[in-house]
Amino acid sequence: MSKLPNIVLVHGAWADGSSWSAVVERLQAGGYSVTAPQFPETSLADDVARLRQVLNRQSGPTIVVGHSYGGQIMTALGDDAPSVVGLVYIAAFGIDEGESLGALLGAGPPTPALAHLIVDEQGFAWIPEEDFVAHFAADVDPAKARVMYAVQQALSMSTFEDVMGVPAWKSHPTWYLVATEDQAIPPDAERMFAQRMGASTVEVGSSHVAMVSRPGEVVRLIEAAADATGTSSVAQGSA
Repeated sequence: MSKLPNIVLVHGAWADGSSWSAVVERLQAGGYSVTAPQFPETSLADDVARLRQVLNRQSGPTIVVGHSYGGQIMTALGDDAPSVVGLVYIAAFGIDEGESLGALLGAGPPTPALAHLIVDEQGFAWIPEEDFVAHFAADVDPAKARVMYAVQQALSMSTFEDVMGVPAWKSHPTWYLVATEDQAIPPDAERMFAQRMGASTVEVGSSHVAMVSRPGEVVRLIEAAADATGTSSVAQGSA
């Protein structure tokens, strides 16, 4: 049996590392070494620096998994991502060189989850509780969604203006999970990201937070990436 790769899980905006809890539990049960760090979301540069810090602590091949804005963070690694053997996008941004989140999101009307962002005096955006529970985490038990709302990590508005350099997905194999009921990133945008990066793609009938509501299917996609990068699979539980 080949040694399993390390798994680094990158949370998105308005979430934190605890959003990966069910995925972490399943991966650890399967023998994977898993890290799900907290990202400051003070700037894209700060977040990429945190990811590099975590990657430098890994020993051996590593698969990076990003959710939502977490896809932006891992994409910004560019072609300088030592030991990274694959990228897995979970309802995540996978923008191309010269693009920005602001331009992309500004090309259409605000999605229901992001329609009423509250920007504080420090320039950080927060999702109101009603939109978080009803749209951002629409298929999560409301009591649990309110806990997620309470621990949300606000996102610096500066990240919407950062222009992407050469994206990491151009030099690494990729996998993509499209959340077909996503009310934060339009599912068609997710399909576009996946198609142009040539990702192995699955579609799951979940809200934006598939790793919370459908962790088994998220784990199976990560396992597929591990298989394809030359490592052995392990049985995982269902969603």
